[in-house]
Amino acid sequence: MPVRERVRTFLETARLQRIIIAVIVINAATLGLETSPTVTERYGTALAVVDHAALYIFVAELAAKVYAQRLRFLRDPWNLFDTAIVALSLLPMANGLSVLRALRILRALRLISVVPSLRRVVTALLTAVPGMTSIVLLLGLVLYVAAVMGTKLYHLTAPDYFGDLPTSLFTLFQMMTGDGWSDITRDVMDEHPSAWLFFVLFMLVCTFVVLNLFIAVVVNAMEEEASGETARATRDLETAVLAELSALRAEVRELRERTPVETAPRARPEGRAAAEPVATVTTATGPVSTEPVAAMTAAAGPVAAEAIGAEPAGTEPTAAGPVTAGPGPRSRSPRDRSSRGRSSRGARGRR
Repeated sequence: MPVRERVRTFLETARLQRIIIAVIVINAATLGLETSPTVTERYGTALAVVDHAALYIFVAELAAKVYAQRLRFLRDPWNLFDTAIVALSLLPMANGLSVLRALRILRALRLISVVPSLRRVVTALLTAVPGMTSIVLLLGLVLYVAAVMGTKLYHLTAPDYFGDLPTSLFTLFQMMTGDGWSDITRDVMDEHPSAWLFFVLFMLVCTFVVLNLFIAVVVNAMEEEASGETARATRDLETAVLAELSALRAEVRELRERTPVETAPRARPEGRAAAEPVATVTTATGPVSTEPVAAMTAAAGPVAAEAIGAEPAGTEPTAAGPVTAGPGPRSRSPRDRSSRGRSSRGARGRR
């Protein structure tokens, strides 16, 4: 395996991800401890060493990602996010830029890009931004209309809350968040008893309708993100299964090509049939049949040989007994030999 592939595989291991998460958490804890003068006075050197070590680990991780992914590194938004955070930490902290020292705590945000669950939540929020834009416009319109009405109706009664348009906008926004809305309403209702109608309608529209639309849009985006991940996982599984099936088919095809195909026995040529041993069946009445025994048994098989009565030792049974097959002298039956003996003795007697 090439070195680049090894580095890429190492960067994707769960052990390395756990190490990076631990480094981010430790670094965030040390940056929080630096806010204490007592801890800084006692352990300032150790905290600085931990901070620099964490920064070097982050730089080494990004360099390894650039080496392994090449141009694909720039196509991943999370890689750009990590690069921006590490770049802010590398900026000089002196010569008027010491305020950037406080930005080192942004390294804790790298947990978003490392932990998959946090990454899904942020991705869902970013996906919900187009839908949230329409809701923000609707909320701004409702706030503007209510602020103009509140300023014209109650600027003399409650100038601290509705003295002008910006003050009314801030007051209504505070009421929309649920902070002190009952106190503001009671102060105005002391002079205007019917003011409850205005405030109740505003709270119903903004707090219980518009704000809940934000939640609905975010939840819908998270469901779509979860379903998209499920679909991607299903596609990856299908691709893996199809790859395995293709590999199995290739192996089966290769095994079929390697295995020889058994062919049927070829028929014996006619020219060679005459040279085969001839089985002559001799009975009392003379020769009956001449057939190549080897050709008959080879073509018909043992079952057919049994069917026709052929014996494996080269003999054929007849009504007069077994008959020997072969090119040698013909065998005679006992009846034939006895009749020939009687005829020869009779001939000698006549002589």
